[in-house]
Amino acid sequence: MGKEGVYIMYQTPPETRSRKKVFLSLIALLIALSAVSSVLFTVFTHASTAHAASDTHQLVFKQYGKIHVALAQQGGTPPPTDTHCRTASGFPCYSPQEIRNAYNVTPLIKAGYDGKGQTIVLVDSFGSPTIASDLQTFDKGYGLPDPPSFKVLSPLGTVPFDSNNNDQIGWAFETTLDVEWAHALAPGANIVLLTSPVSETEGIQGLPEFLKLEQYAVQHKLGKIISQSWGATGQTLSDTASKNVVAQYESFYQQATTKSHVSFFASSGDSGASNVGLDGTTYYKFPTVIFPASSPYVTAVGGTSLYASTSGKYGSEVVWNDNQGGSGGGGISTLFAEPSYQTKNLSTANNTQLNGKRGIPDIAYNADPRTSILVYLSAIPNAAAYYRIGGTSEGAPQWAGLTADFNQKAGHALGFLNPALYQLGNSKNYSSVYHDITIGNNSANGVVGYHAAPGWDLTTGWGTPKAKQLADALS
Repeated sequence: MGKEGVYIMYQTPPETRSRKKVFLSLIALLIALSAVSSVLFTVFTHASTAHAASDTHQLVFKQYGKIHVALAQQGGTPPPTDTHCRTASGFPCYSPQEIRNAYNVTPLIKAGYDGKGQTIVLVDSFGSPTIASDLQTFDKGYGLPDPPSFKVLSPLGTVPFDSNNNDQIGWAFETTLDVEWAHALAPGANIVLLTSPVSETEGIQGLPEFLKLEQYAVQHKLGKIISQSWGATGQTLSDTASKNVVAQYESFYQQATTKSHVSFFASSGDSGASNVGLDGTTYYKFPTVIFPASSPYVTAVGGTSLYASTSGKYGSEVVWNDNQGGSGGGGISTLFAEPSYQTKNLSTANNTQLNGKRGIPDIAYNADPRTSILVYLSAIPNAAAYYRIGGTSEGAPQWAGLTADFNQKAGHALGFLNPALYQLGNSKNYSSVYHDITIGNNSANGVVGYHAAPGWDLTTGWGTPKAKQLADALS
């Protein structure tokens, strides 16, 4: 899960922040779990006069080692409603149906394009011992069908799950997010979860094992869509051994995208233009990005704050930035040259800014823990519950789910999406297929980042999907 960390915030809700910037209390713990988008949990104290009855309400959180987890609701079915979450805390907890409505996925699924015949491959360290039953509980709670097939494969072996190991717990949450929400966006698709016995942390650690898993997936034709909710700061991959591993990834990505028509997605990170170390320190005092999101052959997914109604009616979005270190990753790579799909489709100003280097993200998705979604996890003894969750880990698996729907509609694997995504962005159809995010920045942890702007930018790429229209354009 990279360098990012789980953190808890006590905040006033959005409608109160604009009137009075009062934070009742703040705990910002950027702790390295083992995934770039390590799960972000939010605990709120509500102080809005709009909901005076819950002014003193406070969600209880528990610490597992270094991990702080906010419960949305103890136990399983049914999950708490979004209305309940807003009343109790002032912040939403969107259901799969609300997210589908907000991003216009509902018309696709109603038309029968739900990922049928497609397979999504998810890659994580350790996995979760209860993921199969947790997915069933999640599906039952939200009225979703079980996937046609769900397989957990561990070709490199496994290690026993230790519920006292906060790293493994972090990966259990990451795994649960990936599986439950890839399925939520493509309920008719098959899912294969590949787990590694080695934790991906920072630098080269864990990357060789993940490469072997992805090579296994392509060699065994497990699926045409691969989601990667993890990564390492580019600057930590500068030694000879790391460069060799990155080169192997690039050779693999090139072959898999061009010959096997595989679509790769990766989260852009949760620390904005900064990237914190395993101990929570910001070692690089200048903008950085992470790999594999920065690979020219990968679609990098940035983060937004989505404001929608309890029916999922889209309202607005801004760059996710809590001003306390949590923000959607984005910036300019030091590892890779600017790919042709960027040089050909970005503005002169964008190309001048990139100066011949790869810029990310390519597109974006809801990621703010204050505009959270829920996962159900029961791997922690006596703590089976629905949990609030956020981070750019949301985006990669959900874009993978969308792509399963797109592939079904197209009648074939669309493969590497970036050239088409950029061509659509640089066309008269731009506003019909994307929500353009023009407000906010991703400065974080003392590192000055980038500002949102009309069109493509280094905070949210081209923006978030209008799925039905995007599917039509791609197919």
